[in-house]
Amino acid sequence: MNEALAISLQRQNNLWIGRFSAMASPCELLLDTPDETLAYQLVAIAEREAKRIEQKFSRYRDDNIIFKINNALGQSIEVDAETALLLDYADQCYQLSDGQFDITSGVLREVWRFDGSDCVPSSSEIKSVLSRVGWSKVNWQYSSLTMDKGMEIDLGGIGKEYAVDRVALLIRPYLQSGVLINFGGDLCALGPRLNGQPWEVAIEDSEKSKKSQAALVSLNSGSVATSGDTRRFLIKDGVRYGHILDPMTGWPVPDAPRSVTTVASTCMEAGMLATFAILRGAGAKDFLQQQEIEFLCL
Repeated sequence: MNEALAISLQRQNNLWIGRFSAMASPCELLLDTPDETLAYQLVAIAEREAKRIEQKFSRYRDDNIIFKINNALGQSIEVDAETALLLDYADQCYQLSDGQFDITSGVLREVWRFDGSDCVPSSSEIKSVLSRVGWSKVNWQYSSLTMDKGMEIDLGGIGKEYAVDRVALLIRPYLQSGVLINFGGDLCALGPRLNGQPWEVAIEDSEKSKKSQAALVSLNSGSVATSGDTRRFLIKDGVRYGHILDPMTGWPVPDAPRSVTTVASTCMEAGMLATFAILRGAGAKDFLQQQEIEFLCL
């Protein structure tokens, strides 16, 4: 079993819990089955798929399609069907958010470094990078993408949720009982537990200095995603700067919630709604109420 070095599988509270790391996050599957062989098989499927997606779409690698796009120097790049699917989704998010969700905004990390320091960039530094931000400047027509030299795309805002949904799709045919997928706090429940009870998901209270529970979500099926900046921010002169940036201004979204958690049918949908809410700033709660979904806004 080649995956043995990357996967741990333990029996705890009548559950098999499989763990591995991917996409800079702890990943785990909770499997309500007595079958250890099946549990390991499903965790192995999840680990392979998560690592495949990470390798293909991470901006930290120099051997994948994202690197090829970001280093095309203004030339057109033909992409495969899966990449095109994610670019279409990103385009849809851009349109639905009136330009606030923008996968070209990752270059702002050149001036914003949320590293625990108090280094806030100047307006001129932000302005110099903003010229390279804007999905509207990108020529995307299935399956060809062209963008100006110096521009980049970053699928980090949708990659983890996509991985959860892909794993759910791949393991569903093998299921004999309920499974809970958890990739760094983005979750999907595939059926209830063997006793018919739902999975209980605790939502951390972002306002507390120590970990505490703000709410408990019960899931038989469906997904939960959280967006926020409770762990990545800067503080300078008493002002808090969250890491979620407005791509139109280059500055953190003003008056945004610390954390938004949403429940939806898929993880990508839940993640999209949570991120959209954060980008609405002070209007986050009103936006979520209009969606008629279950949510927690802190």
